[in-house]
Amino acid sequence: MQSRPSASKQLPGKAVIVLCLASFLAGSLFTTRTYWSYLSHHHDHDHEYPSQESVHHHNLLIDRDHDHLNLNSNHNPRPSCLHDHHHDRQQQPKKLVEGKSGDIMEEVTKTHQAIQSLDKTISMLEMEIAGVRTRQAWQNNKSNMNGSGSDKISNGHEEERKKKKKKKAFVVIGINTAFSSKKRRDSLRETWMARGENLRKLEKEKGIVMRFVIGHSATHGGVLDKAIDAEDAEHHDFLRLTNHVEGYHRLSSKTPIYFSTAFSLWDADFYVKVDDDVHLNVAMLVSTLSNHRFRPRIYIGCMKSGPVLYQKGHKYHEPEHWKFGEEGNKYFRHATGQIYAISKDLASYISINSPILHRFANEDVSLGSWFIGLEVEHIDDHSMCCGTPPDCEWKAKEGNVCVASYDWQCSGICKSVERMKSIHTSCGEGNSAIWSLDL
Repeated sequence: MQSRPSASKQLPGKAVIVLCLASFLAGSLFTTRTYWSYLSHHHDHDHEYPSQESVHHHNLLIDRDHDHLNLNSNHNPRPSCLHDHHHDRQQQPKKLVEGKSGDIMEEVTKTHQAIQSLDKTISMLEMEIAGVRTRQAWQNNKSNMNGSGSDKISNGHEEERKKKKKKKAFVVIGINTAFSSKKRRDSLRETWMARGENLRKLEKEKGIVMRFVIGHSATHGGVLDKAIDAEDAEHHDFLRLTNHVEGYHRLSSKTPIYFSTAFSLWDADFYVKVDDDVHLNVAMLVSTLSNHRFRPRIYIGCMKSGPVLYQKGHKYHEPEHWKFGEEGNKYFRHATGQIYAISKDLASYISINSPILHRFANEDVSLGSWFIGLEVEHIDDHSMCCGTPPDCEWKAKEGNVCVASYDWQCSGICKSVERMKSIHTSCGEGNSAIWSLDL
């Protein structure tokens, strides 16, 4: 026997709220008209206004009804059109006389405005709910990790995963890396990146967190993931992104996942992304960021505006080039992808809105596009894009130690594994610089 289809469908939640509001306002309109007609009748015959107690009682009823519309008293205040409408009634009593369409149309207009205002409020609430659900999903994923392969953040940071309260830090430095880049990672551990006990000490004493950032392979728990497991067991310096599948053409998706994950683990003033073929002077980076720690919505890096590459087959080809105007146009200003930093409030923005942030082909363009319409301070700092020796070496001798150095033609240090030590010797700030920092 086939089940009979239901006679009616459930209305969406938003429609129910709008219908309730319309019914309330229609009833309020009818009651108000009747009430003022009553007052008008007594005024014409007795030349008296209603007593103060009577008006107060009526206002109290209106206030109580309006309070039902206040969905969130802290974040979603009563629509101003309703409040102003109620205030006007208190100050200037109006008669709605049969046959005068002006008064009726005014009430209808205000009702329509109230519905629009409530609809906007509901949309904002839905966005907030989506953000909360996203954060909860990430937290649930982390809490359900089974401790193997890409299903863990790091064996060495089990306590971070278990603690609900985020750890306080000044800066989280995420070093973007890939499965094939073990030699690059080793070259950083031997030069500018702290390791072992110094890595933990740096976090505890200076609030500086450094991690290699990597997702998982397409074959979940495969050979590549197990290789990272072994490397992490030795060094304890990875941040594993459980929601990201590694791949060069997936960098635009890796960036928001990194910032969201880091933001969920550490309460830091700044979050940095740097590539694993870049030389970094950590103390100089921290000193630079500390100059901006009390300013909101900071986006700092080497700002550029290169041409939008519409030709297919190019390494940095942009399939959505038409969105940037005619052929030959340039991108908006954005920080070059080798290294950039954002403040806590921007990391929070990415974490909340990640599901609706558009990804272009290039990750640095994507990040810049998320901020272009916000009240964000773009800081163009060229000490974050020095050239390799002799450029950074000359600057270091002059006392202007660079934050980061790399080769533009290679979008990083050319042959970085072979050259990282010599560059660190020529352009490094010295091993004691990081420990002498006073934040």
